[in-house]
Formats: sequence, structure tokens, C-alpha cells
Amino acid sequence: MTGEVLALLGATLTLLAAVGLVRFPDVMARMHALTKASTLGVVLVLVGGTLGCVVYAGVLVVTRQVTREELAALLRRLRPTRGAPPAQRG
Repeated sequence: MTGEVLALLGATLTLLAAVGLVRFPDVMARMHALTKASTLGVVLVLVGGTLGCVVYAGVLVVTRQVTREELAALLRRLRPTRGAPPAQRG
């Protein structure tokens, strides 16, 4: 959730930098709007994307750890118990 908010804030700042580039009257004001707001916007988008990936990876790891025991129990119940030949190792 935090990554998405940072990415959205960065995209908004980049959009405002583009609007400032079009609307400001002189070259120095345009350069200021372009350099300051767009740089911060791109940094926020990158940090938000990285943070989103880290959080997503963390959710995947936790989900895997929680469901691992249940999956093992399910597989244990599914294997045949009597009359089945032992598994071949190859």
C-alpha cells in the first residue's frame, strides 16, 4: 500500500513538472520546475516500485511458510497407504 502511494505521489509531481514547463513564462522558471519536481517525482516512483516489490515478496514468503505445513498434510493424506509399491528413486 505504501509503495503504491509513493508511486502515485511521484507520478503527480512529474505531471506537475510538465505543467510547470508549459505554463511558466521564462526559461529559468521552466528549468526550476523541470529539474526539482521531476527529479523528486522520478525518485518517488522508483522508491515506491521498489518498496512495492519488497512488500509483495514478503507476502509471498509468509504465505509460503504458512501454507507449507497444510500442503504437506494434504499430500500425506493423498498417498496410498496399503498395497502400493514403494517409490522408485532414480
